[in-house]
Amino acid sequence: MIVLGISAFYHDSAAALIIDGEIIAAAQEERFTRVKHDYRFPTNAVKFCLEFAKLNIDDVNYVAFYDKPFLKFERLLETYLMYAPVGIKSFIKAMPLWIKEKLWMKELIKKELGYEGVVLFPEHHESHAASAFFPSPFDEAAFLTIDGVGEWTTTSYGIGRSNQIQILADIKFPHSIGLLYSAFTYYTGFKVNSGEYKVMGLAPYGEPKYVDLILSELIDLKEDGSFKMNMKYFNYCAGLTMTNKNFHKLFGGPPRKPESKLTQKEMDIARSVQDVTEEVMLRMARHIKKETNMKNLCLAGGVALNCVANGKIWRENLFENIWIQPAAGDAGGAVGAALFAWYQYLNNQRKTDSKNDFQNGSYLGPLYDDSYIEKFLIDNEIPFNKISDDRELTAKTANLLADEKVIGWFQGRMEFGPRALGARSIIGDARSPRMQSVMNLKIKFRESFRPFAPSVLEEKVSEYFDLDYPSPYMLLVANVKKERQKNMPQEKELWGIEKLNAVRSDIPAVTHVDYSARIQTVNKNVNPIYHQLISEFEKLSGCAVIVNTSFNVRGEPIVNTPEEAYKCFMRTNMDYLVIGHFILSKQEQKPLEKDQDWKKEFKLD
Repeated sequence: MIVLGISAFYHDSAAALIIDGEIIAAAQEERFTRVKHDYRFPTNAVKFCLEFAKLNIDDVNYVAFYDKPFLKFERLLETYLMYAPVGIKSFIKAMPLWIKEKLWMKELIKKELGYEGVVLFPEHHESHAASAFFPSPFDEAAFLTIDGVGEWTTTSYGIGRSNQIQILADIKFPHSIGLLYSAFTYYTGFKVNSGEYKVMGLAPYGEPKYVDLILSELIDLKEDGSFKMNMKYFNYCAGLTMTNKNFHKLFGGPPRKPESKLTQKEMDIARSVQDVTEEVMLRMARHIKKETNMKNLCLAGGVALNCVANGKIWRENLFENIWIQPAAGDAGGAVGAALFAWYQYLNNQRKTDSKNDFQNGSYLGPLYDDSYIEKFLIDNEIPFNKISDDRELTAKTANLLADEKVIGWFQGRMEFGPRALGARSIIGDARSPRMQSVMNLKIKFRESFRPFAPSVLEEKVSEYFDLDYPSPYMLLVANVKKERQKNMPQEKELWGIEKLNAVRSDIPAVTHVDYSARIQTVNKNVNPIYHQLISEFEKLSGCAVIVNTSFNVRGEPIVNTPEEAYKCFMRTNMDYLVIGHFILSKQEQKPLEKDQDWKKEFKLD
C-alpha cells in the first residue's frame, strides 16, 4: 500500500512517500529548485520520491494533502469580512489565486501529478500531530503542536495511542504564539517564516527588558498556557505586514531595516520574546501533563523548532521521554498527512520500538553513489584523491579537522528538515577559538552573531553537556558542562556582539554567549560513517565533539547534489571537500570563473 504525502502553497513545500507504513523517502522542494523555502507545488520532490522507490504515479494508492483548503479559505474570508474595509489591498491580492486554484485543490493535485486515485485532506494540525506521534518510538504519548496558523488552529494538544491520534483542545486564529514570534522577527528586521531562528540565536545577547510589556499589552497568558493576543498591535489579519503603528509606538520606533546594524534594542527584544515563548510552552507542557498523565511527549509545528524552549521543557522533568519531529514545520506536514492516511484513515496496525524512532535519522533524501560522483569529477577534470576504505577516509578527514581545516562533508542520503545532520554538513574543530568567526564570515557569509551546533558522540554527550538524553535532530539546547566552562571576568565590560569572540569553554566554537549549545547526538547505528569520523577525531584530539553547520551559504538551501556541493566548496573559503570516498583539496582546484553560467560550469547529464 503506497501513500504519497504533499505539503504546498504556504512555505517549505515537500513530498513524502510511505510504503506499508514505512517512510521511504521525503524531501523539500527547495532542494531541487534552489529557491529557499519554495512554496510551489513540490513537483521535483514528488518525482524524486517516486523514482527513489522505482515507482510511477499509477502505483500510488492514496495522495494525502496536509490541510483542508476549504477551511483555510473560510478563515481568510471571515477574517477579511471582520476587518473590512481595512485589508482590501491584501484581499484583492489573495482572492484571485484562491478562486482560480487553491479552492480546487483536489483537481489541481490530480492535474499536477497526472493522478486518478483518491485524494485525502486531513486538517493541518492533524498532519502536524501525526508527524510527531506516528514516527516516534512511543506506543502512547501526549502531543503538542504549535505553529503560525493552519486552517483556524494555531496550537493543539492531544493523545496518540497505537494507530490513532485525538486532538483534545486547541487555540484558534488570530491568537498564535507562532505569529507573535514572527511579528517580532519582522520587527527586528528579519524575514518572516525563515528568520525566526535568527531571533532565537540573537536572544542570549540581550536582557529580558520587554517581557512585562509583552505580557501586559500584547498577550494575556493564563496559567494553563492558553492565551489571547491584543490585536490592536498586529496587522497580519488584514494587512500585508505583521505589526502596525501601535506596536511601533509601544516599542519606541519603526521596525529595524533589514541588513542594517543590530543594536542592543533588537537583542533585548529578541531575548524578551524568546523568554515569553518559553514561558508559554512550559505552561502548556505542565497543563498537558496534568490533563493526560502521559509519560511521553511529542512535538511538531514550526514553533517546535525552537530548540531552546524544547530544552527548557525537557529540563522540567515533566515527561520521561520527548520526541520532536525534525521537519517540524510545514515540510513535515507531508510526512504527517501520509502517515495519518495510513494509520487513522486506513486503520492499519502500528508497531513500535522503544529504542528507535521510525524517522531513519531523517536521512530520507537523494543518494549519490561513488560511481556518480567519480563520473562527475572525471568529466569535469576536477582533481581528487580517492580513498575506498571508510576507516582511512575518516582518519584522514579527522587529521584535517585537527589541523583546523574547514571541510565540506557530503555523505549518504540528504537530510529531511531544516537541519544538516552529518550528510550535507560543513564541519570544523570545536576546540578552535577562531572557528566560529571564520565559518560565519568566510564560509557561510552570514551574520556574525549566529552560533554553530556541536555534533557529539551519543555515548559521550553527558561528558560535554548538561544532557543525558539523545538529541539526534539538533532540537534540544543544553549548557556546556560547568567544568568545561571558562571564567569570564572581562564579560561585564563587553557589549552585545563583542561577547561573541570570548573563549567560554574548551569547545568555544560551539559554545554560545550564554554557555548553551544546540546539540546533535550521533548514533553509531544511524549514521555509522559520521560516528566513525568523530571517533577518529577523538582519538587524535581527545575531543568527541566537532562543529556542524549546514552545507550552504546564506540565502541558499542546503546542497543536494555533488555539483552543488562542489560549487559551494569553490565559492567559499572551505579548505577541503569530502564527498563520498573522494577528498578534494582547495589548493589543487582551478578557480571558477565568477560570471560563468551554472549550467555551463559543469557537464551535467
